[in-house]
Order: sequence, then C-alpha cells, then structure tokens
Amino acid sequence: MISLSSKDFLETPIEDYIISSEKVAHVQMGNSAEHALLVLTKTGYSAIPVLDSKYRFRGLINAQRITDAILGLDHIEYERLSDIRVEEIMEKDLPLIHINERFQKALDMVINQNFLCVIDDEEMFMGILTRRVVLKQLKKQIYQLKK
Repeated sequence: MISLSSKDFLETPIEDYIISSEKVAHVQMGNSAEHALLVLTKTGYSAIPVLDSKYRFRGLINAQRITDAILGLDHIEYERLSDIRVEEIMEKDLPLIHINERFQKALDMVINQNFLCVIDDEEMFMGILTRRVVLKQLKKQIYQLKK
C-alpha cells in the first residue's frame, strides 16, 4: 500500500498538467465526417474534441463512429462522408473535468479514459488531461517517497 506523506500532491490544481486547447486538434460541429476523418488520420489521435462556433466543448468524434455512419448493407458508402455532419455522429455523453478541479479527482476519472476534456464555467474547451500525464505525475510522486 502506498502512503502519501502529504496530501499536497493530490490537491494540486489540474491546470498545471493540461495540454492547452491551442495545441489540441479538434473539429467543429458543422464540419463533415470526411474532414473529421482527415484530422484523425493526420494527427494519429484515437478521438478528437468537437467544439461549437464559440469554442465550447460539445463532444468527441472518433474513426469508429465515422465508420459506423457509412456502413451500408453490402459495402462501405464512402461517398456519404461529405454529407454527414460531425454533430450527427459525435459522442455527447462523456466525463468532463473542470479546470479548477484537483489532481485527486482527475486520478479517479482518468482510470477509464485515455484523456479527459477540460472545460471552464462557460463550457469553453480549455484543453485535455491525458492518462499519460496523470501516471507520470503519480510515478514522480511515488519515486520521491522512496527517497
């Protein structure tokens, strides 16, 4: 069992660890599924945030959702990609974390997510907090306890 000598680490604001929105690839609700698939392919990300015209977070899109949308009965209907809007197929029911939350809450939430989308009071997209960053910080804290 790990015993943290100080709760300061768990009370650290997540703002210190997020990848800011300016550095995160995203698409907008009105973009086509074709555009979203291009962004996903070019970036190599598994999923990307979907924002509205005011840059508020609205959902996530991934290649699986796009592929599901163009599956026909006997073939993949690639020609439909430009007609399907991201807002029609994006995932909306997601765990979000507020920019003012603490590391403890992020640690609890990121267990089942590759990353968490970070929002502010107006649902503005502030960036992402990745599981990798959370684990790196936890590892760093554990190694400091060994000393």
